[in-house]
Amino acid sequence: MDFTNTIQISQMIVNELAASAFVHKMQGQLFVSQGFKSLGQKYIDHYNEEMGWVEKYTDRLFDLGCVPEINVCSKAKLIEDPKAYLEADLKLQRKGVEDLLKAMPALACDPTTYDITKAYLLDEEEDLYWDEEQLALIDKIGLQNWLVKQL
Repeated sequence: MDFTNTIQISQMIVNELAASAFVHKMQGQLFVSQGFKSLGQKYIDHYNEEMGWVEKYTDRLFDLGCVPEINVCSKAKLIEDPKAYLEADLKLQRKGVEDLLKAMPALACDPTTYDITKAYLLDEEEDLYWDEEQLALIDKIGLQNWLVKQL
């Protein structure tokens, strides 16, 4: 069986997700330092969750006899404004979900990676919905009221 597509997609996910997770961790720390402990902890916990997915994909690559190539160091700027960060994160979440949906047919010949990716996609959709929900809440109750909830 040819696992070329599986390896390429899994390798891409490992690197993109590890980089994204690290940004979430740093954003979380920034929000905590600003006094938004609840919001900061949300993103720190999100980092841990995402690194769990990195481990699953890494283990799958090892199962397929592939040693992952690590390429996660890219430049990123933290966003100090929580609402602006939610808006930026929402854009990334939408693109990520779209990319995963496009990858699913290429993984159909590998049920193991397909199932991992299907579960990961569901998790990413939840994250997308959370971002949308928070931005809708800001519109309904106002930014200052929402920020108080993040303390």
